Amino acid sequence: MITYPKELPRPLMDGYDFQAVSPMVRSELQSGRARQRRAFTSVPTNATVKWLMNQSQAQYFEAWWEEILVSGTQWFDCPLSAPTGFQAYTARFTDIYQGPTPVTRGWWQFSATLELRKRPLLEPGWVIDAPEYIVGAPLFDLAMTREWPDSDYQTYMDVFDRAVNDKLPEA
Repeated sequence: MITYPKELPRPLMDGYDFQAVSPMVRSELQSGRARQRRAFTSVPTNATVKWLMNQSQAQYFEAWWEEILVSGTQWFDCPLSAPTGFQAYTARFTDIYQGPTPVTRGWWQFSATLELRKRPLLEPGWVIDAPEYIVGAPLFDLAMTREWPDSDYQTYMDVFDRAVNDKLPEA
């Protein structure tokens, strides 16, 4: 799988948007009511994104789009932020990007719509089996960070820092 280059910046939050393609079919009845049903279980989501790049990044982006993505037709793993967190989503460009638009001297803006192969949703079952874990995730994360640090180094970092600064102040 092609991956988004680590040398390029992540999309800006300005103008960032997800729009799911509707999986529903609606049939209007003569009575004025309507029937709705799900036509598909897997539908794509369109993500509107913008990038701000310096001149060398802009050159690299355009060459990558042309040569690696074969004019944007190939799928690639793109790091995006969604309510489910920051992770790589399989995406492709729906059309050519807009830009480069000059922002200031040496900086360029690009914008595009990406089609995500899969909607950014939690794995099935969480909302049924453990909704309290979803809603309580920020509190759990805070408790884990405060109460259970990653290593002894983090636990005793202030003591270590003081010792290094007292014994080796020039370092």
